[in-house]
Amino acid sequence: MRAARIHEYGDASVIRHDEVPQPVPGDGEVLVEVAATSFNPSDIGLRMGLLHSIFALELPYTLGWDVAGTVVEVGGGVRTPAVGDRVVGRVDTGGAAADFVVAAAGTVVPAPDTLPLAHAAVLPVAGLTAWQAVYEHARLTPGQRVFVNGAGGGIGGIAVQLAKHAGAYVIATASPRSADPVRRLGADVIVDYTVTPLAEALDEPVDALLNLVPVDPAQGAALLALVRPGGILVSATGPVEAPAGSPVRTTRFVVRNDPGQLTELVGLVDAGIVRVEVADARPLAELASVHRAAEAGRTRGKTILIPPSAARYATD
Repeated sequence: MRAARIHEYGDASVIRHDEVPQPVPGDGEVLVEVAATSFNPSDIGLRMGLLHSIFALELPYTLGWDVAGTVVEVGGGVRTPAVGDRVVGRVDTGGAAADFVVAAAGTVVPAPDTLPLAHAAVLPVAGLTAWQAVYEHARLTPGQRVFVNGAGGGIGGIAVQLAKHAGAYVIATASPRSADPVRRLGADVIVDYTVTPLAEALDEPVDALLNLVPVDPAQGAALLALVRPGGILVSATGPVEAPAGSPVRTTRFVVRNDPGQLTELVGLVDAGIVRVEVADARPLAELASVHRAAEAGRTRGKTILIPPSAARYATD
């Protein structure tokens, strides 16, 4: 089968498309025919070796954490899912940027019935990050005001919708090209960060701020100033440090795999509460181009990557 792998750390040119043996599921595992994987900004850091302290990779390494596809073989002891089931999940060991991937049976869940299967690849990493930011860390409640910094990205679009579902009033940053999609997803107010400094973004402070983009110390300080005393700043990227004695709580988290939460998110998708928007669908062969475009700031939302053998899944 074909797999998008890195044999060394470096720029996007290190991504190679290799012919490799099709994997075989072991006990407790399933083999998934990949309909699509998706690109996450963290893939850039992984490719460059910047996340080596978190993810000790064995090179060559097949990229791709998000997978949507069909189970084609099960290993010993697996009762569910079954062969033929359409599933979605996060593969913690990577490998989804390929025609087939092996995943632990307990990490994949039934894919949404209301989406083309390939589009479900948007959900695992971005959806779980948004879910944990909104419900575990910010713990938003009805009537609260939340500021979503980075709403134009894949995580941000889902976070806006989950915050609205929690009953919050949502203020979101977005560039002009992302403003309309973010508004469609439910943001009450859009702040164009390309013309409005963060320090001037609000007339009154918010109860919670979700930071979904990398920020430097000065930007972090500007974000802290937007949160009311007793409020919380949640960062899914680097830490934003509050000075000693600050009345604002801060926390930084790294998303964890949680199939139960992903199942709940799929339910919200099928109920029409959360919309999945695919900004771009590209052949897997163009993965390096997607990395370069993201590094140049030319992407928005979520891009899915489709292996050649799975082109039929794009609308299935």
